[in-house]
Formats: sequence, C-alpha cells, structure tokens
Amino acid sequence: MSGHSQCLSYAGCNFLRQRLVLSTLSGRPLKIRKIRAREEDPGLRDFEASFIRLIDKVTNGSRIEINQTGTTLYYQPGLLYGGSLEHDCSPSRGIGYYLESLLCLAPFMKHPLKIVLRGVTNDQVDPSVDILKATALPLLKKFGIDGESLEIKINRRGMPPKGGGEIVFACPVKKVLQPIQLTDPGKIKRIRGTAYSVRVSPQMANRIVESARSILNKFLPDIYIYTDHMKGVSSGKSPGFGLSLVAETINGTFLSAELASNPQGQGAAVLPEELGQNCAKLLLEEIYRGGCVDSTNQSLALLLMTLGQQDVSKVLLGPLSPYTIEFLRHLRSFFQIMFKIETKSPEEEEHKGGAKVLMTCVGVGFSNLSKTIR
Repeated sequence: MSGHSQCLSYAGCNFLRQRLVLSTLSGRPLKIRKIRAREEDPGLRDFEASFIRLIDKVTNGSRIEINQTGTTLYYQPGLLYGGSLEHDCSPSRGIGYYLESLLCLAPFMKHPLKIVLRGVTNDQVDPSVDILKATALPLLKKFGIDGESLEIKINRRGMPPKGGGEIVFACPVKKVLQPIQLTDPGKIKRIRGTAYSVRVSPQMANRIVESARSILNKFLPDIYIYTDHMKGVSSGKSPGFGLSLVAETINGTFLSAELASNPQGQGAAVLPEELGQNCAKLLLEEIYRGGCVDSTNQSLALLLMTLGQQDVSKVLLGPLSPYTIEFLRHLRSFFQIMFKIETKSPEEEEHKGGAKVLMTCVGVGFSNLSKTIR
C-alpha cells in the first residue's frame, strides 16, 4: 500500500469500473486521462460519478481527484472498509452496473458489507439483479465465500427511465479464497426463471411464460418460470416487463439469459410473446457457448482465481467476451499475472456446443489484510 508502487496511467472512458476495482484490490494508484475529451459534453457521466462515490463509500482513506472538466481522474486507493451503507445509483444505468463491482470487492472488506442500492433493477444494458442473484452468488460459494449473510434481496423493482427499485446486498468477509477446478460443466438438468411485470397488466407475465415455454419445452421437461407482479410502492416509478432465465447443470453450473421491454417512450412497443421467445433463444445460445461460468460472470471468476491461494485454479469458459479479454490485460498490469489459455474445439471432446477455452492460473496468494483476526 506504500506510495512507492508506481501509478498506472490510462486514457479514455472505457473499462472505468475494471480499472478502479483492480486499483483498489492491488493498492496501485491510477490516473485516467482524456475521458471523452473530444465529445461535445466531455468528462465523466453521472453514472460514472455515482460509481466513484460508491467506491469512496466502501473504502477508507481513498484519494480521488477529478479536474474541472471531468476529463482526468486520479485515484489513490484506500483500505476496503465495508459496514452498513446506502447508495442511490444513477438511473441511467442499472443497479447491476454497480453490483458487479461490489461482488468483486465485498469479500475483502474489513467489516462484512451490507448495502442498500436504489435505482433501476432491470434494464436492457446491465445484468439484472435477478441474474446476478442466480449466477454470481453460486460462483462466490465455489471460492469458499458463503454463509447465511451472503444474499441479494429485491425489495422493489424499478424499470428505466425513472427507476425506483431497491435491493439489499450482503456479503461476509473472507481471509483467503479456495482454488477451484471447474472443468466439466455437466448436462443441463433444469431451467428456472422469473417473468416480472411492473405497472402493467399482470397478464403480461403469464403471456411471457407461455411463449418461453413453447420453445424450451422441446428440450427439457423440468422448467419452472415464476411470475412476479409487484404492486403499489414496490413496483418502482416506470412501467415495464421482462424475463430472466437460468439453466442449471448437474454439476452446479448456472447459465443465464434475460430480456427487458423497451423503456417507456423509447423505441417500439415489444409484445410479451416476442420477448419470451427471444429470451428463450438467447438462453439456448448461452448454453451453446457453454463453459462452467456464463458470459456475464467470466471476469468475476478470473478475478477470484487471480486472488486465490498460490495454487493452480482452472476454469472452462465459453468464447471470451471482449470485456473479459480487456480484463485479462488489466489483470496483467495490476497483478503481473498471466493465464495459460488452451482452446478446446468441440470435435476433440464429447462436449457439444461452441469452442471452449480452458483458463489456468496460479493465484497471487492475496490475503485480506484488513480483516480483523479473531
């Protein structure tokens, strides 16, 4: 944590979250220049400013300097502190935008984190809270981060543009992480889902369920899609509906897909039947891509492998998303860690589906220094 570790410098607004999260975990200061410098409205957007405020809340002693135009950001990380917090997220991005990064940081706090986030729970850009609850929490458990206090609870749903949703995320602290060997995803045994509707007819959710089942029932009998119709205060401020689906395999791998309706007043109206069918097709696409971690959580899995004990971890992934590829480059700059990447083509194995990638690394032996020893 000394001031001697040299400052990493980047340009542009891309991958801002990755850089801030890795800077916080590695303790290396960070400078980002030319943030949208050439645009008519230069500098940080409101959702990025809100994210920086959130990082400031969960850490203690961070130094953040932003120039007047908002085009240059200097960040010197403090210690991860945690505790009970509240944060109002910017409604221009979903709560998932903030929650994804908190999932990376929460296990390494000094005090167990319990945070209330308010904003948009389901939108078309970021992973929804439902999906992160269904896929990211089981992934954390595989690394030994578990306990009764690990939960994501949805109190209210909020759809764009106005939001109004509220969730609670709680996570215990962990001193060290277990290495993992996830190389066999296994066969799909069941599909679960949630069709939600807020401020529209509850019939919408039923129509979504029927159309999604019309496709998925051809492949699997064990399908259960819950309908979630929130009324009154708990339905947020904007109307909308959507569907999130999660396929679970016999080895405990979770693959997910989701779709939400267009925000009120933007784009053409979407029929619930269309949305249900398209979401089912997206899930089949994700199953085809396969791997032991779905494409939403690739970077979370790779980060936790990096921070694990000085032991070998392996994970089989589907094709790497562009976000994950950039994340690997950042891991190299912040932690000096390289992954061994082997491609597995479907022909040489009995696995069906697309080409897979086997990622292997030796953890850096990251230890949660701020956790009080009891």
